[in-house]
Amino acid sequence: MTFLDLPAVTRAAGALTLPGSKSISNRTLLLSALARGTTELRSLLVSDDTDVMRAALSALGVRIDNASGAGRVRVHGIAARDGFPVKRAEIFLGNAGTAFRPLTAVLALADGHYELHGVPRMHERPIADLVEALAQAGARVTYRATPGFPPLAIEPPAQSYAERIRVRGDVSSQYLSALLIALGWKGRAVRVEVEGELVSKPYVALTIALMRRFGVAVRRDEWRAFDVPAGEGYVAPGTLDVEGDASTASYFLAAGVLGGGPVRVQGVGLSSLQGDVDFAQVLDAMGGETTLGDTWIEASGARERMLRPFDLDFNLIPDAAMTAAVLALFARGTSKLRNIASWRVKETDRIAAMATELRKFGARVVEGADFLEVTPAESRPSADVVAVDTYDDHRMAMSFSLAAFGPWRVRINDPGCVSKTFPGYFEAFARIVS
Repeated sequence: MTFLDLPAVTRAAGALTLPGSKSISNRTLLLSALARGTTELRSLLVSDDTDVMRAALSALGVRIDNASGAGRVRVHGIAARDGFPVKRAEIFLGNAGTAFRPLTAVLALADGHYELHGVPRMHERPIADLVEALAQAGARVTYRATPGFPPLAIEPPAQSYAERIRVRGDVSSQYLSALLIALGWKGRAVRVEVEGELVSKPYVALTIALMRRFGVAVRRDEWRAFDVPAGEGYVAPGTLDVEGDASTASYFLAAGVLGGGPVRVQGVGLSSLQGDVDFAQVLDAMGGETTLGDTWIEASGARERMLRPFDLDFNLIPDAAMTAAVLALFARGTSKLRNIASWRVKETDRIAAMATELRKFGARVVEGADFLEVTPAESRPSADVVAVDTYDDHRMAMSFSLAAFGPWRVRINDPGCVSKTFPGYFEAFARIVS
């Protein structure tokens, strides 16, 4: 197993430009492929997850050209609402939920025969709620192995479909987002009703905002129902700039608080579409100081002072919540992360994984179905090196880089897993710490 030993650090300061948002990058790649016309995407994230989406779209017959400049591509939309040029394909989607869920929905309403599969962990991530919702739209999807989970086989849909479709919202917001994207492409007037309490609402808001950029305006009735209008489907907007990844920003901003700062991240701010910019409020609650501009956030802290513990609901920012869980090691009391049940169906079971790794640092951790309670150690652990297992989960690796600010020698096992969203993460982290 490969590993990376992190040097002990006490100071953080500097500025960096964030890589493009994974959520926006994969959504806009797909929307561009479905649209009439050509879209130039700028500052697109280059990572494993976006590589998976690009490869899948290319396998389906979508032409994607590299444009001049880093992170620039031109996507030539298929200009058709029936399906892709390639009508039969087997597509590998790794462990990319932002590719697997929306492609499942789109291909289920297309007119081809497709098989979708991924890595073993993807085959453990539930998808029944989406498949059941798609069946109401006429889709014909079958499970190739365990019912309710990938891999999937998809056939052309039936001609009939319901004008009201119900989908569960209390497990993952990606099911609703995937359904909205697919229905917007087909141009059908459909009302989508949400069963249960919708989690991760900002990600659905992000989906709706991007659909509007491509000419489809979904009307939201609170968070209980969504009306997709009849129309001609998506139209290329010409050019679209992908904003920086707000979840990734959380690690650098947290470093700014732990290491004194200031640390400034460029690419997200007050004008951001992403909910994770609200992580700045978590840092403020813990005693940090944050400032936001339209396209930047800056964070500072007092290095000699322990952070305030917190008791917060992280339903709206589940990815950035992992950063808060590691910051709890530096608090002067017990911190609680509530409403994080969606962690269970991510790249790994993040509640179990986070609890296991925090305990290696001497923390007392109480793990529940949808919460973590973290009490930091009163003294340093006896091990010479605390080796953090990352579970092939990029956010586990990036979150625990912050432990290097503590009185421990930290080793990150399988550091290459960060290539899922930020291949150069540890190099960027090293540039702002000392």
